[in-house]
Amino acid sequence: MTQAPTPTTDTVRRLVRSLLKEGGDGTGGPDVRPVTEDREHTWWVGSRHVLRLAPDREASVRRRRELRLRELVRPQVPVAVPTSVAHGDWAPGLAYTLDTRVPGGTADEYDVSAVGEADLAGLLSGLRTVPSRQAEALGVPRTAPRSLEALRRMAVHAAERLAAADEFDAARLHQLTPPGAAQLAAQPGSAVLTHHGLTGAHVVVSADGRVRGILDWTAATLGDPAEDIAGLAVAVGSPPAVRAATLAGYGARPCLRGLWLARCDTVIRLTDRLEGRTTGSLPLLRTQLRRAWESILLERVTDLQEDEPEP
Repeated sequence: MTQAPTPTTDTVRRLVRSLLKEGGDGTGGPDVRPVTEDREHTWWVGSRHVLRLAPDREASVRRRRELRLRELVRPQVPVAVPTSVAHGDWAPGLAYTLDTRVPGGTADEYDVSAVGEADLAGLLSGLRTVPSRQAEALGVPRTAPRSLEALRRMAVHAAERLAAADEFDAARLHQLTPPGAAQLAAQPGSAVLTHHGLTGAHVVVSADGRVRGILDWTAATLGDPAEDIAGLAVAVGSPPAVRAATLAGYGARPCLRGLWLARCDTVIRLTDRLEGRTTGSLPLLRTQLRRAWESILLERVTDLQEDEPEP
């Protein structure tokens, strides 16, 4: 595989200068800077735009699909979805999108208010209304639900290592038993369009706690709605996530399934980071673990025999 070029300030400035007529930093080019030091393919352009550069051809396919998917999703959800003002290739076969910036901070900076939870409920219920056939026609893939029991077993071993490092009480994972994991299996026919990449950085929140937008739709799939509930549990905390999912019409099973997906995932991710298998911010991973393990009243529900209604 050909090594993809590394974008530089000059590369980005030349590209943006060809796309925008205004903006500058006093040196004859637009004001551009990486969003963060470790994200060399995502750049702020002035105060109103963000430039996203695909690092490889697979990411380019997802970027191009995202352009069409955002137009399909936009009318169905009550929060902002970024709008592209330009798109094309920044290097041979490598896509870019220049998007309008959604004003606000992130869920890692601001807590979501009660009204913000209603915004998230509108997001989840809106995604349920997107026709699957139209999403598939755009190339959105279908994904099978994950095995919660397999994930539980991985998390039990990870929790033991976290306990040895004095990072976590492994006994907390005993709340999810093998019968409980089986009871929370995804139900047939429950697949919906999911964002499948909800993180604190992708949930735009204003200082008053309203959810103003959802970023980065490149990982969207047709699959288990509990994955988005899990993403929100990690992004904003388990109680707000479950309250939003309940407002969106989801019953106990998908809510609890999402809760335990998030809990197992965060235990495994922190263990992998501490043991050097992955990179990432340790403070953020610890915060995500704490959010996912916040207790909710719904955990007292034990009888899930009645099937959940299909979306």
